[in-house]
Parts: sequence; C-alpha cells; structure tokens
Amino acid sequence: MERRIMANSSILRDGERLDDLQCDELQIIQNPRYFCFGMDAVLLSSFAKAPRGGKVVDLCTGNGIIPLLLSAKTEALSIYGIEIQEEIADMARRSVDFNGLNERINIVNGNIKEALQLTGGASFDVVTVNPPYMIRNHGKANDEGPKAIARHEIHCTLEDVTEVGAKLLKEKGHFYMVHRPFRLAEIMCSMKEVRLEPKRMRMVYPYVDDEPNMVLIEGVKGANPGMVVEKPLIVYKEVNVYTEELLKMYGMTGE
Repeated sequence: MERRIMANSSILRDGERLDDLQCDELQIIQNPRYFCFGMDAVLLSSFAKAPRGGKVVDLCTGNGIIPLLLSAKTEALSIYGIEIQEEIADMARRSVDFNGLNERINIVNGNIKEALQLTGGASFDVVTVNPPYMIRNHGKANDEGPKAIARHEIHCTLEDVTEVGAKLLKEKGHFYMVHRPFRLAEIMCSMKEVRLEPKRMRMVYPYVDDEPNMVLIEGVKGANPGMVVEKPLIVYKEVNVYTEELLKMYGMTGE
C-alpha cells in the first residue's frame, strides 16, 4: 500500500499507469503513448536462463520488463538494461526504484552499438533481447516515434543485435532472443556469423492449428554445432482462453 501511494504521488508522470506483473509482487510503470510490453517479453523471460550470481544484459530493454522479470525468475546478481529512448529509459529506472531493485538492475540510456563502453566490456554470462522485428521499410514505418522505433529497425538491425550480443558475452555465454519466424533464416545466419551457435529453439503458435508467429532462440558463443528444437508452445486452447502453460508463465495458476 505504501508503495502504491508513493507511486501515485511522485513516481508516475502524466499519462502513466502502474501495472501488476503477477510475479513476485513486481509492478511496472507503463505509458500507452509508448510501446507497452507484450507477450513476447514474458515468453523470453521464461525461456532465458541465468546462472546463480551471473551477469545479464538486456538489449533494447524498453521499459525494463525483461530485467524486472529476470530478477524474479533467476538468481542473477547483476542485470543491465540498455534503452536508446531517454524517456522510456527513465520510466524503466523508476520501475526499478519502485520495486527496490537498484542493487540488482541498472538501466542505461544509450545505443546498443555503444554497449561495450556503457557496460564495461565483454563480461556477461547472458544476453537477452526482444529487438525490433521489422526491417525499416517493411509495413508502416513513416515516422520515428517511440512505437516505430520499437517495431522497426530504425536505430538497430538484426545484425547489430547479434554482433553486439556476441561482443558482450564471455566465451560459452548464452544469447536469448525472441523474433518472428519469417526472419528465421536471417537469424540463424546472423548468429553463426558472429559465433553464436544456435543451440535451442521453440516456435510459438497462437492456436494449435495456426502458423507460428514467434520464435524463441538460444545461442551459445563458441559452441559446437547441434540444436534442440523444443515442442511447440501454444498460446490459446480456445478463443480468449490461455493454455495452462501460458497461465503458468504469467503466474496465474497458483503454482
């Protein structure tokens, strides 16, 4: 209750709201004018793994959703989030502060292309990223507002993400990404080009008889070839009714 009162009086800015993440009592500040987090971020936070006491960096962190969820789902000691948009990075910092996680999560405002300088170099056990999915000229990208930046490769490309991820990781470090299946060939080629060997993949389907609309992929820096394709993840068992696995990921099953 004390935290909610504080948020209403001093943490929230005009147009912002406080959302319950249903995970370890975490809450997050969001603003509908910007690109609020979606299911892809929740799925990535469940797909990714981090060692106890490990060091994690989340690229294109947005409002800090993945660092917040990883703070509850893993025992990582230090989690960085890098976000290029100053207003959104500020919102992420305030969420971190609101949840009392300043000692574990550090939100950095900057371009991921400068990540080595912003974070202190190639020292990470884990890199996570939920990047822009669309190439710049694909679909409606006729502005450079917050939503366009989140969806389209305006400030960073798929190649930037994999190259920076590889540079940040220790040898045998793990790279986790959520993306769109229609770019899977590019993803594989881009990862292998920078020695991020694809090791694990899972397709996400809205319904059991649909085509997949997301892909979760894990790579290991400098690993030998060989990849496990996990069973499909189905989101809905019927219209507007999540599968049990999805409910568990959202913390809604009581388990």
